[in-house]
Amino acid sequence: MTETYTATVDRIVDGETAVLLLEEDGEVAEQLEVEAAALPEPAREDGGVLRVTLEDGAYVDAEYLAAETERRREAVRERYDRLSERLSDSS
Repeated sequence: MTETYTATVDRIVDGETAVLLLEEDGEVAEQLEVEAAALPEPAREDGGVLRVTLEDGAYVDAEYLAAETERRREAVRERYDRLSERLSDSS
């Protein structure tokens, strides 16, 4: 059975193994480990967002989602900036 998920690269372990967090309905549903070399080049870093295809639960392929990766990174930067402002206001 073929399944497709949105996934985020959580981390790369020892430069060889990518830990992917598979999402369902916007929530982390599963964790999957794959060889980092099997991922598209731009996704081989923390926070990269992918569309991952699994066949019978095994990794088959991934497509890097550049726009979604940038959107999520920008959201994190904005959150960080808001927190930083609050901390500097309370000093």
